Amino acid sequence: MSLSDFLDRFWQDVAGWLFLAEVVLTAGTLVWVLHLKREPQAAISWCLTVILMPFVGPLLFALFGYQTVHRPLARRRKRRSAYRELSAGAGGEGDPSVAVPEPWGVLAGLAHHPDGFPVTAGNRVDLYHHGGPAYDAMIAAVAAARHHVHFEFFIVRSDPSGERFLAALVAAAKRGVEVRFLYDSVGSYALSSRRLAGLTAAGGKVAAFLPLLNPLYRLRVNLRNHRKILVVDGRVGFTGGLNIGDEYLGLDPKFGYWRDTHLRLEGPAVAALQRVFLEDWFFAAHEAARGPTYYPELAPAGGSLVQIAHSGPDAEYKAIRETYFAAILRARKRVWIASPYYVPDAGLQDAILLAARSGVDVRYLGLFRPDKWVPFLAARFYWTELLAAGVKVYQYARGMMHSKYVLCDGEWASVGSANTDNRSLHLNYEANAILYDPAAVAGLEEHYLKDLEESIRLDPAVYATRPLAARLAENAARLFSPVL
Repeated sequence: MSLSDFLDRFWQDVAGWLFLAEVVLTAGTLVWVLHLKREPQAAISWCLTVILMPFVGPLLFALFGYQTVHRPLARRRKRRSAYRELSAGAGGEGDPSVAVPEPWGVLAGLAHHPDGFPVTAGNRVDLYHHGGPAYDAMIAAVAAARHHVHFEFFIVRSDPSGERFLAALVAAAKRGVEVRFLYDSVGSYALSSRRLAGLTAAGGKVAAFLPLLNPLYRLRVNLRNHRKILVVDGRVGFTGGLNIGDEYLGLDPKFGYWRDTHLRLEGPAVAALQRVFLEDWFFAAHEAARGPTYYPELAPAGGSLVQIAHSGPDAEYKAIRETYFAAILRARKRVWIASPYYVPDAGLQDAILLAARSGVDVRYLGLFRPDKWVPFLAARFYWTELLAAGVKVYQYARGMMHSKYVLCDGEWASVGSANTDNRSLHLNYEANAILYDPAAVAGLEEHYLKDLEESIRLDPAVYATRPLAARLAENAARLFSPVL
C-alpha cells in the first residue's frame, strides 16, 4: 500500500492521533514551563509560544527554554569551587576593593559579590574603537608571549582573520609557549577542525565550551559562552565586543563598516580576567592550571580603577545585570547606552524609563541595518516605551554597530561582551570591565558622540505612524524576548 493510499484510507485516524499527541505534548510542556520559569513574563511568553505553535513550540522550549542546564551546571559549580580551592589566594577574588568615588561605591559592592572580583588600582586601559588596531595589538601580544596564551572567544571564523590568529597561536606553541584555545561550540560551529588540528599538533590545547553533540549537555543550544578574553603571561589582558572574523574588520559587504569597542588591560585587573578564563577552561577541558606563573605579581601599570564583572546561567546572582540596573538608577546627569540588541527584562526597562522621566539625559544607540531580524523587531517594540519616556533613540547608519557599553555621568563605564538583552544578562556567560575612570569614560563619550553624528535619531511622532504590519511583527517578536 502506497503512502497516498494509506492516508486516503486512514487520514481520520492519523489526524485523531496527531491531535491527541499535540494535546498531550502541549499540556506536558506547559507544566514543564510553569515548573521552570519563575518570572511571569517569561512564563507567559513561553506558554503562548507553546499554545500558538503546535509541535514547534514545545521543540523550541526544549532547545531554548532553559536558563540553566542543571546537571552540567551543577558540575560546573563543583568544578569552579574545586578550582578555587586548588588556586586559593590567586586571582584576587578574596581581596578587598580599593575605594571608588561616590556614588559608585554601591556598584563596586554589587560587582564584588561572593564569586566576584574587587576594584583594583594601578591599571592601564587602552581603548580600541575599530577591529584593525585591536587585532594588531592582540597579535602583537601573542607574538611577545613567553609562558602562556589564553584565548577565549564566542566566534572564531575559518577566514583570513581567523587564519591570522591561529597562525600566531601555532607560532607561539612551536616556540614552547603554553597555548589554551577555548571556543563556543555554537558561535564557532563553522571553525575548521583541520586548522585546530594544526594548533594541537604544534602543542596547543583546544577545548569546546558546552559541545552540542555531548549527550551530557542534552543539546543545550540556549546557553552559550559569549565572552571574549585574551590573557598573555598573566600580565596583559584583552576583553570587549570583538570576535575573530573578517566582518569585524569591516571586510564583509553584508555588514559593511564595523563599529566595535575593545580594550587592553595591564595591571592587577588582569588577574581577574585570568581567573575567569581558567575557571571556564577547567570546566571545558578538565585541566586545573594554577600557580604563580599564571598569577604573577602585577605592579601598577597606570592610574585607572578597574573591576572585572562576570555572570552566567550557573549563578543565581546576575552581576552584570545588577550593575547595569544600579548604575542607571544612580546616574544624575546622563546614561548613554550602546548595544546592537535591546531586549531588556521588565526591571531594567523600568529603570531606564524612570531615569529618563527624572530628567537624566538617557540615550540609546542601536542598529539601523539588523543582522538578526527577530531581536531587532523585538527591540523596536521596546523603543516605543523609550521614546514615550523621553529617551533619545539613535540608529547607527554607517554600518554595523556592535559596541556594548553603558556610560554614566562621565565617571563610570561598563565595557565588554554583554548586550542590554535577556540573552546576555540571564542566559550567556559574559565578562565586562567596569571603569571608575573619568579619563577613560571621556574617551568613550567622545566616540559615542561621533557615532551619533553618523546615526539617525528616531522622531517619536514619525515612529508612531509606522505601518500596522510592522507593529504586529514587533509584538510577535517580543514574545521570544526571554531568549533574545
